[in-house]
Order: sequence, then C-alpha cells, then structure tokens
Amino acid sequence: MLYSTEIIDKIYSYKSISNRDKIDRLLMIDATQYTNCGLDTTKAEKLLVKKNSRYIYKVIKKIDEELGITLLQHQDK
Repeated sequence: MLYSTEIIDKIYSYKSISNRDKIDRLLMIDATQYTNCGLDTTKAEKLLVKKNSRYIYKVIKKIDEELGITLLQHQDK
C-alpha cells in the first residue's frame, strides 16, 4: 500500500500527539511501504516508494532537523 502525501501531512499537523509520536508514525509508514515491496513490484512502484520515503524524511526534518538530515543523507547512498 502506498501512502499519499495527504496522510503524511495530516500526521505532521496533529496537535494532540508529541513530535516523537509523529516521527514514529511517519517511520512506520516508511517501513510499511518498503516491507510491501516484493518480487512483483514494478520499477515505477519502487520509484514511487522512494519518492514517498524522501517526502517523509523531509517532513521529519521539519520536526527534528538533525534526524531528518541524517535520514536524507543515508537515502542518497
């Protein structure tokens, strides 16, 4: 299942949960996307997962700049 940026933005905008919980939820979405990739996943779907992952890391960077930068740097490798 691929998650839309709307869901990611909605989590970011929550006022009732801590920043740590927001980051945890965003990372859970990221992990779920990669976990659902299998042998039958097309190249286009894999690129979309990577694009969504990068978006998630940019949102995390808004919450915790140091962690976000680290995640973005490691994705580029």
